Amino acid sequence: MVRTAKVRWRVEHDYRELRDGLGLDHFEGRNCLGRHRHVTLTSLAQVFRTVLRLDPKAPVPA
Repeated sequence: MVRTAKVRWRVEHDYRELRDGLGLDHFEGRNCLGRHRHVTLTSLAQVFRTVLRLDPKAPVPA
């Protein structure tokens, strides 16, 4: 039960970061293909930020 709660918190945190930090909710396109591309690019940006954050050799931003 605790594990499920932790997973849910992680998903909510990642979604909030995608929405607020990377602009997931800023799409105002007209078709489904454009929305798909926008979600794909913001998801890739999220993965990139996560990899940089977890890399022990990456420089710490000032």
